[in-house]
Amino acid sequence: MFGISELALLLIVAIVLIGAKKLPELTRSAGKAARILKSESKAMKADDTPADAPGTPRVVQGEVTRKAPGADSGQG
Repeated sequence: MFGISELALLLIVAIVLIGAKKLPELTRSAGKAARILKSESKAMKADDTPADAPGTPRVVQGEVTRKAPGADSGQG
């Protein structure tokens, strides 16, 4: 991927462009974002459990029919 010299050059450029005071804050926010992304991807994988897993509710497909108004009123 990157060698030591490339990483050093990248760090020097980042310090010059961003500034030494803002760099720790930027790395903290990048770390938080990486942790959030990792936890969300784990949650997405956990949601992909098979339907036959215990405790998983079953969905039964069917039709809902409604009676016409006055159909059961005893007139007739």
